[in-house]
Amino acid sequence: MGTSIFIARIFGICYLVMGIGFLINRKAFQRVMEDFDKNAALLFFSGLFALVTGVVIVLVHNVWVAHWSVIITLIGWAGIIKGIGLIVFPGAVSRFMKAYQKNKNLLSFHSAVALILGAVLAFFGFFAG
Repeated sequence: MGTSIFIARIFGICYLVMGIGFLINRKAFQRVMEDFDKNAALLFFSGLFALVTGVVIVLVHNVWVAHWSVIITLIGWAGIIKGIGLIVFPGAVSRFMKAYQKNKNLLSFHSAVALILGAVLAFFGFFAG
């Protein structure tokens, strides 16, 4: 099994579950976001996790081609950027969380993006890869 397919399967399932979870458990997810903003240790370790995950993906899959697999590379680079942002600029998270709590459409948008990305990656990972 190729690296692209393996990673697509992992992220496809994870994004599908997250998207469904966001839609079904809106209030629970909003509470998670409120708590996340208040916990400096969780914020730091989330940044570290995103950074490590992004670096690993980029090291094993830094593929820039006109092909579906570039999505995986973009996820890796997004993880690196997110990890750096969470570690270096933790105060920015607070502003993002406040905007997220005020605008209910952001959760719907985030849910839709997770579902679509999950469906695309699961399709290529399990069926068309």
